[in-house]
Amino acid sequence: MKLTKSLIFMIGISLVLILAACAAPETGTGGAADCGGEVTATDDGGFSIPEAIEGCYNVGFVYIGPHDDGGWTQAHDLGRQYVQENVEGVHTAYVELVPEGADAEQVIRSLARKNFDVIFTTSFGYMDASELVADEFPDVDIIHVSGFKSNEANFGNLFGAMETMKYINGMIAGSRAMADNNPKLGYMPTFPIPEELRLGNAFALGAAVTCPDCTIDIRWIGSWHDPILEQDAAKSLFDAGAQVVMNGADTQAAAQAAPEGKWGVNYNYINACGDEKCLTSAYWNWGVVYADIVEKSKAGEWTGGWEYFDADSGAMGLWGLEEGQELTAGMAGLPEADLEMIRDVHAKALAGEFDRFDVFAGPIFDNQGNQILAEGETLEQIDLDGFSQFGSPCGTCMYWWNENFNAELPDL
Repeated sequence: MKLTKSLIFMIGISLVLILAACAAPETGTGGAADCGGEVTATDDGGFSIPEAIEGCYNVGFVYIGPHDDGGWTQAHDLGRQYVQENVEGVHTAYVELVPEGADAEQVIRSLARKNFDVIFTTSFGYMDASELVADEFPDVDIIHVSGFKSNEANFGNLFGAMETMKYINGMIAGSRAMADNNPKLGYMPTFPIPEELRLGNAFALGAAVTCPDCTIDIRWIGSWHDPILEQDAAKSLFDAGAQVVMNGADTQAAAQAAPEGKWGVNYNYINACGDEKCLTSAYWNWGVVYADIVEKSKAGEWTGGWEYFDADSGAMGLWGLEEGQELTAGMAGLPEADLEMIRDVHAKALAGEFDRFDVFAGPIFDNQGNQILAEGETLEQIDLDGFSQFGSPCGTCMYWWNENFNAELPDL
């Protein structure tokens, strides 16, 4: 057959188009989709719900606060970014400022419907919503940070033994108070849940090591992120005589509110100790834990359970003591004997030789004169996690204040 010039041209164009199509990245399952590309979203009941990207393993995060809050939520978002950068073929996205309760359930379900493979829910009050959605979507892995529930299938619980770092916070705060000749400390918990009493009691037990005469006052905040409430609570504690105040919420209020000669202990975010009045700060490195879970989920090897990591995981730190960090101004002036003891406990924690069960080892007495633990006894994990009033089968439970607290137990 004789080929005309026009036919030869059309054949040439067709070959170019075929070759171009073969060279273009695919976006279907198994293709080379741009998993780190721009996230699109649709509105769902007032929340901007991100879209999953076909061809990627999609990981969603539900946040209680703004992603850049300088505290709890920003620490989680750094973890999300770590997953995006270090786990191949993964697309991550988040929904922020999601209230606990019905709104959380709506958002988690929307992510599941949009074919997210893994969903991390990052606040205690998301627990029941996470459980409900996990039952509806058995092919979606849902990991709830804090809380105590699991279905031992696609719904699991995740948290870390921050009580170890809070114990060392207490040692540092007690030493500072003694050096300043003012044995009064303060603590600003958020809500009356086991986590907040556990971390407060760990702080108190550490303070008793370096300051046996120290007492601790409390101001409840009633919020995870409210800069005004946190400032007011910190100022109230300082006005009442506290030398060092530890925050249990998001902002840097404890250090920011400290008057001259007094100190704050901040929390959650690696850069939360920028103020010169920040004595130290315990913080989270969620990325290493999140990446491990996502890798296992991708491989079909993750099963929901009760994962509780310690300081030797690398997933938490203490500002001023980690490698490459200098002592803060408030720590630099502490007695050398105290610093040596503090460094020793910190080093043992990182080596896995001192953990949460060493923090909560008897003898321990509450502030009503009751013995919580006898010599040689320690709390079990279920005791660290639970209140019997919340339905936990714990034995000793965490509904008590250590003997150096000047506080009544909160109503549940």
